[in-house]
Amino acid sequence: MSVKQIRSVSGLNIPFLQHQTDTRGYVIFTLEFIQHSIQRVTAVYELCKTDSTPYCISQWCTMSSVLSFYVSYLLCLCLGFLCVVFVSYWNSKWRGGFAWDGSGLQFNWHPVLMVTGLVVVYGNAAVLYRIPLTWGENKLPWKLLHAVLMFLALLLAVLGLCAVFDFHNKQSTPNLYSVHSWVGICTVVLFATQWALGLCTFLLPCSPLDLRKFVKPLHVWMGSAIFIMGIISCISGINEKLIFSLKSGNKTQPYSTLPPEAVFANSLGILIVAFGVVVLGILSKQSWRRPESGPEDDSSRPLLREERQ
Repeated sequence: MSVKQIRSVSGLNIPFLQHQTDTRGYVIFTLEFIQHSIQRVTAVYELCKTDSTPYCISQWCTMSSVLSFYVSYLLCLCLGFLCVVFVSYWNSKWRGGFAWDGSGLQFNWHPVLMVTGLVVVYGNAAVLYRIPLTWGENKLPWKLLHAVLMFLALLLAVLGLCAVFDFHNKQSTPNLYSVHSWVGICTVVLFATQWALGLCTFLLPCSPLDLRKFVKPLHVWMGSAIFIMGIISCISGINEKLIFSLKSGNKTQPYSTLPPEAVFANSLGILIVAFGVVVLGILSKQSWRRPESGPEDDSSRPLLREERQ
């Protein structure tokens, strides 16, 4: 089998995969590309059944890796969507809905905003660079999108803190006395610090290249650590809320009897853990990292450049 023949069925040199950097509709593009990849992998497999040359084997492995990524990424999107739906439905059906009046309805914003921000939006922002769609010649638009999504996640988390602190103050409830609250506030503080340092290091023109190369591994490691802390905060918060709410004195079935609300909220916790496992799995796989293309790659360049006269 010739190299040209393998490339024609593998789809490895299709223009929209290598050069597409438009951020609009990339989720739709992902779904279409999964279908395209299945067709290409099937074609490569049929051709390679009669040819076991090293090049053919390498192309088969590459296409299989791309397809497995998009399956994992689709699972990530679905689990994230379910997390937001579950936490919203839980607080709407069993906790009475939402308001911003200092009542228990205001507190209901806290879990919704925290799960959405610290887990779902954060996780999707973290895996953004792993999407082959972003492996075009220009990384800068995706670097900016990553920063914007992270800022959105941070904003949602801060609003979630505002909701719970305001509720506690109006109800004369002490703040920051539980392990859940300590882990949560540390997570948000580290997140804000990480975002600010990332902005100064990777987007501002005054940061030297050596500094960006030095900080990048730490930035990636801290990002994963903050994501794990966010998951721990949300899981512990769900458990704490159920323990406080499902008591005999509150005219509800005790948590230990597993009433429907407990089963549903526990399922939300499992979904959050599953989402975290998928995201961390995507981040840990070396073959899914964005390839560095040398001097033309913009991974180490600041986005905001100084104008040269």
